[in-house]
Amino acid sequence: MDNLDKDLRFELSHWLSQLGINSQPADGLSTSLMVLACLLLAGLAYFIVRRGVVRAMNLVIQRSKVTWDDIFMRHRVLEKLAMLVPALVLNLLIPIALTEHKLLAGLVDRLLSIWLVVLLIRAAYSALDAVNEVADVKLISRRLPVKSFVQLIKLFLFFVAIIISISVLANQSPVYFLSGLGVATGLVMLVFKDTILGFVAGIQLAANRMVSTGDWIQMDKYGADGAVEEVSLTTVKVRNWDKTITMIPAYALVSDAFRNWRGMSESGGRRIKRSVNIDINSIRFLTEEDRKKLEKINLLKEYLPKKIHEITESNAKVSDIEMPVNGRRLTNVGTFRAYLLEYLKHHDKVHKEMTLMVRQLAPTTEGLPIELYIFTNDTRWAYYEDIQSDIFDHIFAILPQFDLRAFQGPTGNDIRSLKDNGAGANKPT
Repeated sequence: MDNLDKDLRFELSHWLSQLGINSQPADGLSTSLMVLACLLLAGLAYFIVRRGVVRAMNLVIQRSKVTWDDIFMRHRVLEKLAMLVPALVLNLLIPIALTEHKLLAGLVDRLLSIWLVVLLIRAAYSALDAVNEVADVKLISRRLPVKSFVQLIKLFLFFVAIIISISVLANQSPVYFLSGLGVATGLVMLVFKDTILGFVAGIQLAANRMVSTGDWIQMDKYGADGAVEEVSLTTVKVRNWDKTITMIPAYALVSDAFRNWRGMSESGGRRIKRSVNIDINSIRFLTEEDRKKLEKINLLKEYLPKKIHEITESNAKVSDIEMPVNGRRLTNVGTFRAYLLEYLKHHDKVHKEMTLMVRQLAPTTEGLPIELYIFTNDTRWAYYEDIQSDIFDHIFAILPQFDLRAFQGPTGNDIRSLKDNGAGANKPT
């Protein structure tokens, strides 16, 4: 290397002498010209790579049928890698040009080495951002917290770059500084507690598929009720249905309880579990007139004859059947339940392959609950609410057809009405 530098300087000095410039091989003019030549070579190398190689590769990418390479091009990964070429050229040639200036050569060499590290990290960051976007496009982020891993790798590369840069400036091996990290482990764990907890939580979330981008989660402790927009290294971003944003620590999803509605969305059915309370005083046996009226209801035309035949056969073996307590009788609430079951079976918005049940719950002080346990075949929130409302609109409207009343506590008007009636009854005639 030294012989090459001396030969170059001698040839340069001889060339300057022919031009009438008095120059010695070791003077500053020769050094400046050699540095200038190194800069020109580095610029030429960058121009060739940037305008030739990178542009040609971008043209190939634009014509390819795959989409992931377009994302890398949009993040300018190749352009940032091209910046390494002039840095490498200068890193090789500048020490040769500055052989006669040992101190300056050492300083410039170290600065160029740090510049190379910065350029490498910069290109790696762009590539990682591209990988994260590819994962979003390919929906890989719904299964794995790719952004969390990308952020962790970036953090690791940042510390590696810092250690290498310090070691270059101090002219020490990176192992020397890495060994010193053991002393500061406690401090590092304290400062980056959320990051460490978030990373561990991210692995658990990914391994168990607990939450992914696009899931609807509900976590009352943090006021979250909406769709997951982003799963990062330390936080989970949730856009609530009222358009507010809630940021949940990633480790909270592992340590605390939350509800994920993904299963409902993937199943294609959303549950309705709601009751209508029947006034117990309105429950009674059906009369012959009631049966004739109800037989005209299309959804009961199959049920009633079959049920009447079954009850008639059962009662034929019973003596004193005229007494209501002897034998079996049809009730208006039982017929109402049978009607609801047929109504739901014929409803085009009720999922027929999931649980479909109309059941009677234990009576309470608010009446007899008749509960619908069904699933809609549309899981979208607004449509689900419309379907549920339509079903119960119909239920409340047809209660009088079965001579049933929905239970309702007395209102202020009811109390005033009783008071007025009482006052009218006590008025002297």
